[in-house]
This record gives sequence, structure tokens and C-alpha cells, in this order.
Amino acid sequence: MSYELITLLMFSSLMVMLLTGQRVFGAIGFVAAAAALLLWGDGASEMPFNATFQVLNWYPLLTLPLFIYMGYMLSESGIASDLYRMFHVWMGSLKGGLALGTIGLMVIISAMNGLSVAGMAIGASVALPELLRRGYDKVMVTGVIQAGSSLGILIPPSVVLVLYAMIARQPVLQLWLAGIIPGLLMATLFGIYVYFRCRRHPELGPPLPAEELEKVTWGEKLRLLKAGIAPILIFASMMGLFFTGVTSLVESSAVGATAATLTALWKRRLTWRVMDDTMRQTLSITCMFMWIILAALCFGAVYDGLGAKNAIRVLLLETWDLGPWEVLIMMMVSFVVLGMFLDDTAMLVIVAPLYIPLVRTLGFDPIWFGVLYVITCQVAYITPPFGYNLFLMRAMAPPEITLVDIYRSIVPFVVLMLITIAIVMAFPQLALWLPNMYSGR
Repeated sequence: MSYELITLLMFSSLMVMLLTGQRVFGAIGFVAAAAALLLWGDGASEMPFNATFQVLNWYPLLTLPLFIYMGYMLSESGIASDLYRMFHVWMGSLKGGLALGTIGLMVIISAMNGLSVAGMAIGASVALPELLRRGYDKVMVTGVIQAGSSLGILIPPSVVLVLYAMIARQPVLQLWLAGIIPGLLMATLFGIYVYFRCRRHPELGPPLPAEELEKVTWGEKLRLLKAGIAPILIFASMMGLFFTGVTSLVESSAVGATAATLTALWKRRLTWRVMDDTMRQTLSITCMFMWIILAALCFGAVYDGLGAKNAIRVLLLETWDLGPWEVLIMMMVSFVVLGMFLDDTAMLVIVAPLYIPLVRTLGFDPIWFGVLYVITCQVAYITPPFGYNLFLMRAMAPPEITLVDIYRSIVPFVVLMLITIAIVMAFPQLALWLPNMYSGR
């Protein structure tokens, strides 16, 4: 069987399995096992066993539960709600100010968690009811929360960039630094869009009434500013120790988790309910990640072992005779399409081993490519029919927000994300300046 036919068979079977509604790890694992037995024979039965040990030997994967725990501890203990109250008071006088504050909240939550799930949960449970109660346009604010929460996989400590670093054999610190400027650029574009749209159509984001703002004294405003100190100190302690080489990546994640727990204790919010909810959420999300990684490693091992990864290189470089930038654009498009069906972790573990050698062959920087990959994942997160954040929003949104509203809400933000991709592609130094400066190049 030709490499091209193997590729078509395995990926088309995967898409069919996903369309049946099976769990992602189940669909990927089943296709991997079936392809191994069909195309390789009885000896392929050892592949899942070997993949399991490969997962267990990935020591940096210990960062996953620790970063996830840190984010949920800050969320469940109400520290995120304090942050939103701070933005609510300080920015409420602006047209669209609460929506701008929500974007700011999403940036800070991203810097505390490294995933989009926590940002979506906080945005939908804390910010969305308040925005709707204040008369904000439901379509606009739904898009703000979905797009803002996706920043969690780009701004450090991004868990997706940690996984990319392990697969691409690139320094995690370099990738985190590379994600900072593009992440802030995207958040700024979101803010500019919301600000000017609300300036032109004030009814979409009315400011807080003057009489309500007058009730908030300067003393209370200054007191609320302290809500932002704890997350900043947690992030600074964790990243500062890592940047200076005092702690390893895993040790830094442990520092962040410990600091979040101590902060909740200091604020007298570390109850048994908070601890129980945090541990349950951490276990659930971590197990989901591990199962997907395990299944995707099996899939990648079978596909790679059959030699079929050569089909990608032959198709793009020899059959189609594409130039480097055309190949890069094709890869970006494939990420968006696959992201409509696959979780970002599954997509990364399956596709990255195929594309990263090709990226090096074309002369592109793997650090820069990692940032482009994550941004395309953000686009896929909010793109129908199977965008991850779309389903999360549908599950958490109140009844007055329909699925049509959710789909309409993401259109301008997808455009802004695509603009960000174009800017980072045109100016690679936006992603590479901080890593190069840190490494002394």
C-alpha cells in the first residue's frame, strides 16, 4: 500500500470516527490499533504498551496537573472574581469598559493557568451574567469571552507550548517568551475592536450609571487594586525563579501551585469545598490530556513506523512543487481544518512530528512555527462546526444566548486572529525578539 493511500485511509477513518460522536482519545486510539493490526501485523500489539511508557517517561508532563491545579485554585477560591470586580470599578465608566475589563481579566487568567478552559469557565460564570445584566450586546460579549479565553494557550505558562516543546525538542522558556508579544498583540487588537465598536454604537456596551460610580469611593478603588497584586506575585515568583535558572520547569509549576494555595489560605478562602472542587477539576482535565496524548502517540507511532510521514514531504515539495511560504500556509490551513475536529493536544501529538522536520528543511525557525501553530489552534477553538470553545460556551451560557448567537459572535474575532497570524508571519521578530534577547543573540 502506498504512503499516500495509508495517509488517506488513516486520517479519513479518524474523521469518520469523530463524526460518530466518540470521545477523541477513543477515536484516535481505535484507528491507530486497527491500522497497526491491518497494515503491520501481530507485532503491532506492543505499540500501545511502548506508548504508555513513553508518556510515563515524559518527566515535564508533571507540569500539567500542577499548572491546572494553580488555575483552578485561583478560580475556585474567588480570586478571579476579585480581579473582575477591580476591572469592573476602574473601567466601568468607559463605553464598552466592562468588555475591555473582561479582556484584561482573560489576559491575567491566561498568565495564571495556561489553558483556555479556566478562562472560559471564569468568563462565562463571572463576567457574562454581569455584562448581560448591564445591557451589553449578548453577541459581542459572547465573542469577547470565547476569544479572550483562547489566549490561555498562547500566553505563558501555556500548557500547549510545553507539549510542543517536548515534541519539537525546543526549550520551553524560549517558547514561552515567544508567545508573550503575539499574545499581547492579539489581546490589544481585541480591545481596539471592542473600544471603537462601542464608541460607534454605544448601545452595545453602555457605561455604568454615574450614580453607581459615585458610590464607589477612592478608598475602595485602591483597595480593589490589591486584587491584582496576588496573581502578579504568583506569576512573578514562578516565572522569575524559572527565568533565572533557580528552578526547573516542573519545580516552577510546583512553586505556582503552592503559591496559589497559600494565597487562598491567606485570604481565608481555602475551604474543604474549594479544595475538593479544585482537585476534582484538576484530575478530570489532567486525565483527559493524558488519554489524548497516549492515543495520539499510538497513532503517530503507527503512522511514522509505516513510513507514511514521507507522503507529506513528497506531496508538498515534489508532487505539488510548492515554495517554502506556500508550504507554510498549507500547514496553517491544515491546522485550522484539523482543529475543527481534534483537540489541540491530539492535533499537536499527531501532526507536529510530521511537520516539524519539514519546517527545519524549509529553513524556518521551530520556535516561530510553534507560535504560529498555537495561534491557528486559537482560530480552530472558536471555528464551527466542532470548535472546542463553542461547545463550552453553549454548555455554560444562559438560555437567551442561542447557538446562532454563539456562531455569529466569533466572526470578527476570527478575522482579528487571522490578522495576528499574518502580522507574525510577516514580522517573525515579534515572536523571536524576546527569546533572542534572553539567549544573548
